[in-house]
Amino acid sequence: MYFLPKKIDHYVVAHSQEEPQLLKQLTRETYQKVLQPIMLSGPYQGRVLSMISKLKQPKTILELGTFTGYATLCLAEGLMTNGRIDTIDINEELADFQRKYFHASDYGHQIHQHIGNALDIIPTLNNTYDLVFIDADKTNYVNYFHLIIDKVSPGGIIISDNVLWHGKVVEPLKEKDESTKAVLEFNTLLKEDHRIETVVLPIRDGLTISRKK
Repeated sequence: MYFLPKKIDHYVVAHSQEEPQLLKQLTRETYQKVLQPIMLSGPYQGRVLSMISKLKQPKTILELGTFTGYATLCLAEGLMTNGRIDTIDINEELADFQRKYFHASDYGHQIHQHIGNALDIIPTLNNTYDLVFIDADKTNYVNYFHLIIDKVSPGGIIISDNVLWHGKVVEPLKEKDESTKAVLEFNTLLKEDHRIETVVLPIRDGLTISRKK
């Protein structure tokens, strides 16, 4: 989804940092071999994630929703040299694909894959996280927030993807549209929860940055 006029959007992309070659290869293979390749973060959003991570310089990152590992590698660019990423995805069929590109990067030894339901896995993780990226099933966004908020370090960052949900957040809500309903509830939660401060960015399908006080 593009919320800016196309000419402006193209200008923004053209004058932003270009994605690394490895990520171009990952994108190409994802489109060739994996269903729903549109789920990739993409080059511009990937550079945004990379920049946030580099500014934060986290020691620990938690990612909910690995897909083929594009965003994982973008976030890893800002990781401290002795840091780690825990990334969770329910689709075990993508694990080898992800690992192939993780090993090809400079961060493979720092990326720890977890396969299964994030609602079950998050409580088993004993780390405190400096940066969390939420990009999994929208109907559980609120549940994810409640599970991770106490694991976020003071001053830690939570990045949430798809918070504008193709523009549906400002359209009349359809009775059976559970995903949009969940995103609306999540956005309200981020706005009202006193433990965080939040700003919504109209980047691609909407990206929220929340900082834990």
